[in-house]
Amino acid sequence: MSIFPLQQFEADLAEADREAYERLKPPTSIVVRFGSMKMVGEFPYDGDAKPGCGSKLVVKTHRGVEVGEMLTSTCPNSGCSKSVTRQQMLEYIENSGGPDYPFTTEGRVIRIATIDDLNRQSALDATRPDIVRKARALVDEHDLPMKIVDAEPILGGEVLTLFFTSEHRIDFRELVRAMAREFHARIELRQVGARDEARLIADYERCGQHCCCKNFLKVLKPVSMKSAKVQKATLDPLKISGRCGRLMCCLRYEDETYDSLKKNLPRRGTRVGTPEGVGVVIDTQILTQLVLVDLDPPEGDPNPQRKQVAVPVEDLVDPADAPKRASDPFRGMRQAKVERRVAPSPDAKDAQQDAYRERAQRDDARQQRGPKPRGPASEIDEIMSGLDADAPPGATPGEPGQGPAPKKRKRRRKKKPAAPGDAQAGPPAPSAPPDAQPRQPREPRAGDRAPGDERASSSRPGRNRRSKRGRRRRDGRGDSPGPAPGA
Repeated sequence: MSIFPLQQFEADLAEADREAYERLKPPTSIVVRFGSMKMVGEFPYDGDAKPGCGSKLVVKTHRGVEVGEMLTSTCPNSGCSKSVTRQQMLEYIENSGGPDYPFTTEGRVIRIATIDDLNRQSALDATRPDIVRKARALVDEHDLPMKIVDAEPILGGEVLTLFFTSEHRIDFRELVRAMAREFHARIELRQVGARDEARLIADYERCGQHCCCKNFLKVLKPVSMKSAKVQKATLDPLKISGRCGRLMCCLRYEDETYDSLKKNLPRRGTRVGTPEGVGVVIDTQILTQLVLVDLDPPEGDPNPQRKQVAVPVEDLVDPADAPKRASDPFRGMRQAKVERRVAPSPDAKDAQQDAYRERAQRDDARQQRGPKPRGPASEIDEIMSGLDADAPPGATPGEPGQGPAPKKRKRRRKKKPAAPGDAQAGPPAPSAPPDAQPRQPREPRAGDRAPGDERASSSRPGRNRRSKRGRRRRDGRGDSPGPAPGA
């Protein structure tokens, strides 16, 4: 359903707009945008017409007569309803680049562009591809390392501007003379960079909008990789580069906003307090001003579980003032489920209790009986126990009249190795009983060694016992009898 205003209301509105427009005065200064590089200038105007924002104007600049577009006016009570003061315009230029901003005041507004002016400018724009093609052919003839990007003919035809890119300094004086003969105009060659090349020939970016450099951005400053890291953009050069092959300009003019917002967020690893408890910051979001916090597990929880929450930065408090994290509300349900899963059946539980009771009774009976004997008693043990029972109190076993003492087990001593030079080394002699008489020394025999006789010494133990001479000495048939003892 459509609603159409009544005819008398349309007439009233048209009459009101006409009266308001007649009360306005023509502007005396107009801000104009002109040229392929979108330069801006403030030019005086002395005409009777009242142009508005977006009107096409014929202006005379430092390059010649060309067609421009009115942006606004800097005088009050003008025909443009969006007029600004001169102070506001100067502040805008200062904030947008200052001395680098392409602003000029050398020129004036001649008139509002007519249909003929616009048609002529359209015809000149149609010849730009042909001019670029011819210029590139002349560059190839002179064998110069440069690339012609675009051409800009103006309405008055005073000058033809050619934009080119090159990595080196070029002496193009001969080229300029050849181009002047070809195009019959004054030639101006301007070297531009990759960003200015995109400003001249690019159209749309991957965001779907016109390229910023072509639409509104006037000062093209270099962009650093730090801006991409702060904004958490991907570091893939193919995704953060524009039509010019450099980092996108939007990373630079948004960098100040990101820096101011980032100062409000805590750093990673900082302990903060939240409405749900205390935790550690693990991530932040600059634009949304959210903080991802890893909460500490509740105290006394046998099965601690980590929990992550996203909290606005204004809800963060000091960890000392934050409430303790409450236990998991579903913990009781899970614990009961686990108990039901592992709890035994009633019959198994009764059998287990009976087994515990029987084991306790056996332990009590064992303590009452005392230590269990090591084995069946033998006859000797019974005799020894009877003798011990007949012995008077305080008597020591083994004394006369008290029976034999318990036999002690002798500890075997390890056999010591014989020392070098010991000729009589051999197995140890059996120990004599306590009541045995001491052995008398035997009478000396012929062939015995005299003390100090070096001839019978041996460096190895038992040599005399194994050798032939030793057997003779042992049998009393030595080579020569030794001196008698005491001789």
